[in-house]
Amino acid sequence: MTATTTTTPPNPDPSAAPDLSKPVGDPPLLEVRNLTVTYGGGAGAVPAVRGVDLRVEAGQKLGIAGESGCGKSTLALALLRLLPASAELTGEILLDGEDVLTMKWGRLRAVRWAGASIVFQGAMHSLNAVHRVGDQIAEPILLHSKATPAAARKRAGELLEQVGLPAARAQAYPHELS
Repeated sequence: MTATTTTTPPNPDPSAAPDLSKPVGDPPLLEVRNLTVTYGGGAGAVPAVRGVDLRVEAGQKLGIAGESGCGKSTLALALLRLLPASAELTGEILLDGEDVLTMKWGRLRAVRWAGASIVFQGAMHSLNAVHRVGDQIAEPILLHSKATPAAARKRAGELLEQVGLPAARAQAYPHELS
C-alpha cells in the first residue's frame, strides 16, 4: 500500500477522531507493520525508514531513540502522514484499527486535531516561549471541545502527569522545562 501527501483541506470534524481511551486488551491504539519511507524514486531512491514494526497499547509510553539521521523524525511524521509529497510510504499504520495511509483527508485532519499529535523534543522549538506551558496545552482543548477554561487547565495538568511531569509544571514557561 502506498500513500503520498498533499495539501490538507480546512474544517476538520473533531468528533470523528479515534477513541484513544480504550482499556488494555482492546486492539492497540497504534500498530505499525512493515513501514518503509523512501524519498525520491528509481535509481536515486533513498530509504529513510525500513521495515518498522511497533505496537502501542492504551496507557503505554513509547520513546524513539537513535543516532542523528537514523529516521526518528521521519518515523514520527509518517505516523500522521505529515511527510512531504516526495516521500513514499509503504506498509500499514493503524491508529485505533484504522489505516492512516488510506484515510481520506477529512478523516485524517479530524484525527490530527482531536485524536493524535506530535510534540518533538526541545520545548523551545515546539512551544511559544512567552506563554505558560499549561496555557498552550489548554488552548486546543478550549478550541476543540466544550470545556470551560477551568476544565481545560485541569486537563492540561492531567496530560502533563501522563507524560511524567508534575501538574504544577503547567505554570512553567517552555525554557523552564528540560
